[in-house]
Amino acid sequence: MHELVGALRSYAWGSRTVLAQLCGRPVPSAHPEAELWFGAHPADPAQVHIDGRTESLLEFVAADPQRQLGAVAPEFGGRLPFLLKILAAEEPLSLQAHPSADQARAGFERENLERVPLDSPMRNYRDDSHKPELVVALNRFEALAGFRDPHRTVALLTALAVPELKHYIGLLAAQPDSSGLRTVFTTWITLPQAMLDTLLPKVLDGCVRYLADGHDEFTPEARTVLELAEAYPGDAGVLAALLINRITLEPGQGLFLAAGNLHAYLNGVGVEIMANSDNVLRGGLTPKHVDVPELLRVLDFEPLALPIVTPEPVDEHSFRYCTPATEFALRRFELEAGADPTPIPRTGPGIILCTAGTVRLLQGVDDLEITPGGAAWISAADTDIRAQAVDGAAQLFCACVGGE
Repeated sequence: MHELVGALRSYAWGSRTVLAQLCGRPVPSAHPEAELWFGAHPADPAQVHIDGRTESLLEFVAADPQRQLGAVAPEFGGRLPFLLKILAAEEPLSLQAHPSADQARAGFERENLERVPLDSPMRNYRDDSHKPELVVALNRFEALAGFRDPHRTVALLTALAVPELKHYIGLLAAQPDSSGLRTVFTTWITLPQAMLDTLLPKVLDGCVRYLADGHDEFTPEARTVLELAEAYPGDAGVLAALLINRITLEPGQGLFLAAGNLHAYLNGVGVEIMANSDNVLRGGLTPKHVDVPELLRVLDFEPLALPIVTPEPVDEHSFRYCTPATEFALRRFELEAGADPTPIPRTGPGIILCTAGTVRLLQGVDDLEITPGGAAWISAADTDIRAQAVDGAAQLFCACVGGE
């Protein structure tokens, strides 16, 4: 096992306090800090400390994939198949979806044939992989995820009492299914800016009236639309947000997003794990490139029940987050002060990430201490890893290849 140092990513929606405070650095940071990446993604691999030197995890794995990845190496082409992150969202992320494996392969090949540079802002597919993802809340975490049941959306739009929405209410009420959702979403996302600039203020006025009148059934939805409009004035994604489930995760709860699920993280801190891909199709709430025809090709318009993942207790110290992803699996460990070392089971290679307290990792006569924001790389060849809290309770996450 080796100490692993995450790659810090700065985006405008990040926080100047959360990650710096977590990692024990001065607050506020010079720039908004959005994510800490722990993985072997070519765009920004984590760094492994080995015998006094530092090497990127990407190079470290590539030098001996059989030892580092073990039996899963052939299945994933000698590459680590997952990327683990700590995410700190102080402002909303873009409205987005990710392609399926088949869509990613076809899109990547097509853009290669079209000679779209990999670093072009017009590029949709930067690799040939899909990107299922799971986020686990470290504090209260707010998100939009998946199209809401159309009957509930009809009730929401009706409650806003906006005459200009009557036509769209009629469309969705007459066809309360994926086809109706596709029709309304496509209409809104392709509205000419002049029409959007007329409709959107009317909708915002309806949200203000709804809240002022003391209604509470759709209070989070109305507030979210107003907040998004303030951050992204005149953006069609603000209207689209009316069609999507508004979700609040409490600490420890997870949210799983499969291919085609339209979503946006709004606010909060979480541990996120995903297939090792950077394929994103944006649908609004961003100044970046939005390819509407390609987005419509990948979106899944089937209404989605709240995709919340409740952790499954494995024993008194650990909890498993079950998803259908084959690239990754995630467990959370709550370590008590003074308790005996806890075994860390896993499939293949793993990354152990500390999110609270101090953890001592043990392997035979070797040990490694990690603090919040710190991590360790565990190769497939490393066995009998145990973890123990030091000076008080501690929390850690263990990411490994799926198939637990």
